[in-house]
Amino acid sequence: MANVKNAKKKIKQIEKTTKANEQLKSTVKNSIKRTDKFIAAGKKEEAEKSLKLAIKSLDNAKSKGLVHKNKVDRVKSRLTKKVNTMESK
Repeated sequence: MANVKNAKKKIKQIEKTTKANEQLKSTVKNSIKRTDKFIAAGKKEEAEKSLKLAIKSLDNAKSKGLVHKNKVDRVKSRLTKKVNTMESK
């Protein structure tokens, strides 16, 4: 345990940012899963809406440095391809 006042404050700050980061990562993962679920169910309109939210949350996580930019681009590309190929089926 920290003995210095500023070290104790830093511990509190780290806990706060860690919690916020975990919530944002969870939002990203859930939005991706939700989009995949709509794709599997064949619901194109819901999948498109969910895709927009997923892209927004991915970009937000990328801007905060929580997810690598190349991974964000890869996931966005794959999801978009899946949604776009739904209409041809």
